[in-house]
Amino acid sequence: KVAIKGIERELICPACKELFTHPLILPCQHNVCHKCVKEILFAFEDSFADGGSESSNQSSPRIRISASSMDRIDRINRSGRKRNSLTPRSTLFPCPGCQRDIDLGERGINGLFRNFTLETIVERYRQAARAAIAIMCDFCKPPPQESTKSCMDCSASYCNECFKIHHPWGTVKAQHEYVGPTTNFRPKILMCPEHEMERVNMYCEICRRPVCHLCKLGGSHANHRVTTMSTAYKTLKEKLSKDIEYLISKESQVKAHITQLDLLLKETECNSERAKQEASQSFEKLYHVLEEKKSAALRAIETSKNVRLEKLQTQVEEYQGLLENNGLVGYAQEVLKETDPSCFVQTAKQLHVRIQKATESLKSFRPAAETTFEDFVVDTAKQEDILGDLSFHSNGLEIPEINEEQSRMYNKALICWECPGKTDSADIYVLEYHKLNREDEGVTWQKAEVCGKSKVFSDLDNDSSYAFRVRGYKGSICSPWSREVILRTPPAPVFSFLFDDKCGYNNEHLQLNPRRTSVESRAGFPLLLGSERLQVGCYTTLDYIIGDTGIAKGKHFWAFHVEAYSYLVKVGVVPSNKIQKLFHNTHDVTSPR
Repeated sequence: KVAIKGIERELICPACKELFTHPLILPCQHNVCHKCVKEILFAFEDSFADGGSESSNQSSPRIRISASSMDRIDRINRSGRKRNSLTPRSTLFPCPGCQRDIDLGERGINGLFRNFTLETIVERYRQAARAAIAIMCDFCKPPPQESTKSCMDCSASYCNECFKIHHPWGTVKAQHEYVGPTTNFRPKILMCPEHEMERVNMYCEICRRPVCHLCKLGGSHANHRVTTMSTAYKTLKEKLSKDIEYLISKESQVKAHITQLDLLLKETECNSERAKQEASQSFEKLYHVLEEKKSAALRAIETSKNVRLEKLQTQVEEYQGLLENNGLVGYAQEVLKETDPSCFVQTAKQLHVRIQKATESLKSFRPAAETTFEDFVVDTAKQEDILGDLSFHSNGLEIPEINEEQSRMYNKALICWECPGKTDSADIYVLEYHKLNREDEGVTWQKAEVCGKSKVFSDLDNDSSYAFRVRGYKGSICSPWSREVILRTPPAPVFSFLFDDKCGYNNEHLQLNPRRTSVESRAGFPLLLGSERLQVGCYTTLDYIIGDTGIAKGKHFWAFHVEAYSYLVKVGVVPSNKIQKLFHNTHDVTSPR
């Protein structure tokens, strides 16, 4: 007999992480609280109304929608499905149990069964957890007495006296079913959610759910294989009993697996600590290198500063000596007081040279040292880029390759890539690009995170070359960068137009597609005659079609794609005053251009 406290994990709603309250069975056989299903669908509706904003589920503090569920909401939002009510047609529900999008059908929540068996087990668990807390009578005058029984037909609890009053002997109420005190009241008969007045009496083996006879006769289960409820009950109970017996018989094997998993847990802890230590050591080495470089740079700056200060201080002292009664000038004034000519000449000659040098320095003043330290600026741009790419590289992630054939460069750039093994092992891709410019020495990559395998860029310069590269990420692990691909934008702004299906269009000879983006010659006798005349050197008749937009001035880029099976195609421009002449005289006597 399994202890009731040992199954708590099976009684927790995967959405609110609390004990189930009125659980509903989803088509994927997972259970979710009725209130949680409503809140998730309301969050679903808010995500469509707000464009999938992050605040879509803030009004429901009880629900905890995971990031993966929100990603699925965004994905369904992008797919274009619209919802106008809580139970719209073909309602999709992101199951928090299996992380899949479940189709609830046209009835939505109303088509789901309540899991009364699970409710009963949850109620037993609650009673075991609050054994000391009594259930009070619902009809006693204050203060209420402790209840002794609960009526399943009245969905209420009674003490002995109130039960006798409300269920008098000899009345219909005296036949009501009563049990011990409980707060879990469920109907005695399970009714069909699609046909509310019919009780379920069959089991659909295809959908694996109870159905009524109307579901089988003309409902959604008309062509499904069904069996009687008693047969299904007996079969499923036998299967479940055998499965439980098998699991109990394998208890030693389960314990062995648990022991092995415990060892794996400890091994994971040890390996993670070892990985942390190795990563820390790698970063410590980088710190050590940076500290050495930092100390060397600071020492060089300090040495240069001291040399410059010494030179400037010497220059200051020299100029201070030129002041009156100071230094050189004061010394010269004292020399002038010498009256002996021979002694004066002996001293004055050398002094005169010094005075002349001081005079010249006054005429062309120049500091003895530079004050700027521009030569000591450390350029770390390349190192920053390298450190920015520092991550865990794995051989398990394939290196994506940019598909140059599928990529396009017009007024916008469409960049497509794929993995060599055709497997999508990465969770997200990072696409980087930069403009190729000979003048710029430092390259600044612009980055974009992409969930798919293509990305459209706008605001690109005309007549410019761009380099693109991509890498995949799976968590914190990334693949190496792909080979850089260089693509060039058109030499002028792209001129977009459609074929004109009115002016001069000959629908007997030409076939224009509905979007007016491509045209073909209709196969027939005129085309065959034209080909014969062209082969023998005579002129041929050409069918013309023009664009629906004209160009008045400026520089433009436009292009056509000509199919390989085409025989003769001419493309060009024509002045507006010659269009009518072109359509009236369709004989071509000039060489193709």
